[in-house]
Amino acid sequence: MADAPKTPDQRHPAAVLQERAVELGCRPEDETFAVAMDTQDPLRALREDFHIPRMKDLPPTDPTLVSGEEECVYMCGNSLGLQPRGVRKYVEQDLDYWARYGVHGHFEGPRPWALCDEYVIEQSARIVGAKPEEVACMNGLTVNLHLLLVSFYRPTSTRHKILIEGKAFPSDHYAMESQIRFHGYDPATSLLLAEPREGEHTLRTEDIVSLIEQEGESIALVVFSGVQYYTGQLFNMEAITRAGLSKGCVVGFDLAHAVGNAELHLHDWGVDFACWCTYKDPSNLSVRNEKGHILQDSNRFSSTFMGLVEYMNSGAGGLAGAFVHQKHANSRDMPRFVGWWGHEMKTRFHMDNKLDLSPGVNGFRLSNPPPLLVSPLLASLDVFQKTSMSDLRAKSVLLTGYLELLIQENYPRPAEDTNGLSTAEGSNGPGSRPWVDIITPADPAQRGCQLSLMFSVPISKVFMELEKRGVACDKREPNVLRIAPTPLYNSFRDVHRFVTLLGQSLVAAQQS
Repeated sequence: MADAPKTPDQRHPAAVLQERAVELGCRPEDETFAVAMDTQDPLRALREDFHIPRMKDLPPTDPTLVSGEEECVYMCGNSLGLQPRGVRKYVEQDLDYWARYGVHGHFEGPRPWALCDEYVIEQSARIVGAKPEEVACMNGLTVNLHLLLVSFYRPTSTRHKILIEGKAFPSDHYAMESQIRFHGYDPATSLLLAEPREGEHTLRTEDIVSLIEQEGESIALVVFSGVQYYTGQLFNMEAITRAGLSKGCVVGFDLAHAVGNAELHLHDWGVDFACWCTYKDPSNLSVRNEKGHILQDSNRFSSTFMGLVEYMNSGAGGLAGAFVHQKHANSRDMPRFVGWWGHEMKTRFHMDNKLDLSPGVNGFRLSNPPPLLVSPLLASLDVFQKTSMSDLRAKSVLLTGYLELLIQENYPRPAEDTNGLSTAEGSNGPGSRPWVDIITPADPAQRGCQLSLMFSVPISKVFMELEKRGVACDKREPNVLRIAPTPLYNSFRDVHRFVTLLGQSLVAAQQS
């Protein structure tokens, strides 16, 4: 995004890291550099607020290749955040209230169940750049997306298209298609896909804006990801919102990979609606029994898994969030699906079946909040409370920049001659040097934590070898590994360890 800083001094992170290495009298490739960077990291203590799995506890780990007691190299915060240490305390409190109070737990105790979602609203609003009254924590991401689409997708004969990115996450794509069909239109003509230019992996902001300007009169709704799940591209949400609103479109975002990862200003940008967090499917994993034997490959059985909360660290199937801009707070006549919890609290228990709808996003709530899902989110927000998104973002830019620097130094993609052929000896043969291609934008302002990697050797073999060495990451079809150093708990040494293990895995994959 144009307004996001590269680093606090506005330079590319590689330049900052190289300068720090000179000051320390070492090279960025040296482990001593990574250790020194961690020592100087003002956020390093946050790592202690999380449980870091041991290598021996990760089912795919090969104990002959690693030290089982060592902490794993966890680079999967984009898929499932690590457990905050405070989760157990809050969950046990809820279980204790249930045991002691029974039904009275709805309105008794430090966090009455009927009001428990209110304890996570203020911090959630801070993280997404919203006013508290614009945010609700409820349901799962795709449920919230459908609820919001019921209200904000109002197609007409001349304005019926929905614009999304061409490789949107499947759940988003399916939701849009189903909403279009529900209104009697055909996705073949009403679903508009923004595609990268030929030979490119990511979308250019100017192309997205141009498409909105060209098609805007027929577009009812623009719905983009904040961060593209496959490429890791951070979209310029402010520019997209401005372009959409200028053409009379409604603009919304799926922030599943952006919340807790990028600085967001939903209210100031004028975004109409947004939702985030809970449905990403870990399709790189396999179902295993207690002995670690694979029972079912999830590529063939992905329905085994439910949902994940990524950078917000609230656990599998965690509570999702929704945003509706204040400008829609009093639009009570818009179509919507309504439930009991959307009724104003002060009259909710009158039970007279006369709807007194809460204004804004609170009017979209359907049912009483689940305390056992609120508690893990509350524990995570306690950690976010210790810092700011701007400080997390500053560390993230350097951390991901360090990952990029080490990959480019150690496993660069060979240059190509004018005929498109590799100039490196052996190209992809057994004796050639394996290489890594980063498809995520090189501009730190256009990415979050994640780098998406492609390889000169078979990706499934690379992934298997990394897992055997205690690396937690994920593979996305058709051919990307997503690596996401997360500033809340990942360290520069984690990045250094990953790149070292990646080298071992590339060699092993090439030789197998």
